[in-house]
Amino acid sequence: GVILMTLDCTSALRFYVPSNGKKCLKEEIHKNVVVTGEYELSEGNGYTSSVHVSDTRGHTLYNREHFAETKGKFAFTADEYDIFEICFSSHLPAGQHGQDREVMLQMRRGVEAKNYEDIAKAEQLKPLEVELRRLEDLSESIVQDFAYMRQREEEMRNTNESTNSRVLYLSIFSMLCLLGLATWQVLYLRRYFKAKKLID
Repeated sequence: GVILMTLDCTSALRFYVPSNGKKCLKEEIHKNVVVTGEYELSEGNGYTSSVHVSDTRGHTLYNREHFAETKGKFAFTADEYDIFEICFSSHLPAGQHGQDREVMLQMRRGVEAKNYEDIAKAEQLKPLEVELRRLEDLSESIVQDFAYMRQREEEMRNTNESTNSRVLYLSIFSMLCLLGLATWQVLYLRRYFKAKKLID
């Protein structure tokens, strides 16, 4: 699978799914982030397709099987930080062979996934108010990203410090072992040479 790790709120991809095969992508998503996706598959006579979205715990967030249409949408909210897998499968009747199918996938997350037109209608907001709401959400999203990066930095620093102390202890242990081995060799050789009467 391919792992996507982008800071952009929108990502568009084009890739190919083998005939009677499967192609999976992985996306790293933060907690409480809304994700929407639109996909379009190239035309294919006799083809059906399947789309499956799941998390690392095996929970299915979206599943559509053996459909003949070439377009579709999905949406989900990440209940915790995770890596999500999006799989596309292409199916042909038994005995038939065909070409790889092209897939266009557009994913939006966070601020970009929100439908501000619907919010404007529901709350009767003016265009300027809608734009201010969008900018407010975007600012909040950036602050959350920085907080997450700071947390990751602290975790990595703790890991580095822990690793450094382990390396130090291992080095001291290795030196003591070598010192012990060298002492044993000297004593053994002294006894050996004494036994052979090569030294007093």
